[in-house]
Amino acid sequence: MICYLGLGSNLGNRTAQIDEAVSKLNDLNNIQVLKISDKLETKPAGYTEQPDFINCVLEIETDLDPEILLKKILRIEEDMGRKHNFKWGPRKIDIDILFYGDQVITSSKLIIPHRELHKRKFVLDSLVELSPDFVHPVLGKTIRDIHGDLCQK
Repeated sequence: MICYLGLGSNLGNRTAQIDEAVSKLNDLNNIQVLKISDKLETKPAGYTEQPDFINCVLEIETDLDPEILLKKILRIEEDMGRKHNFKWGPRKIDIDILFYGDQVITSSKLIIPHRELHKRKFVLDSLVELSPDFVHPVLGKTIRDIHGDLCQK
């Protein structure tokens, strides 16, 4: 299954933390990192009284079930020192599942596609770099079109 993951860091050596997370993901038996977008420096969303982020998006291939993938991602975040202090707070590493193929998943643990991605220019900038023709399974629009709509606002 082709999936897209969003990575972000705004504490410590942000670029090195992104690189470490990519390496840890690629080291897992059931995940192969296929593409990595450019790293972008971005302003924080939500809680804005914190350092800027470095963000990127990965295209991966995996045969892991979405909830198992989430568990492995949470383990990497924990191993790298992620603290869940408060919503939208500063963090060493944040890894979000943006898309899991064209699946739509809503459970108590997981919502895919990521519910905010169509509102976040930095995520769309990276997704349009990797896969502009990918169709959002809920919105029914390509990443290119979603990106264009957001940039016109």
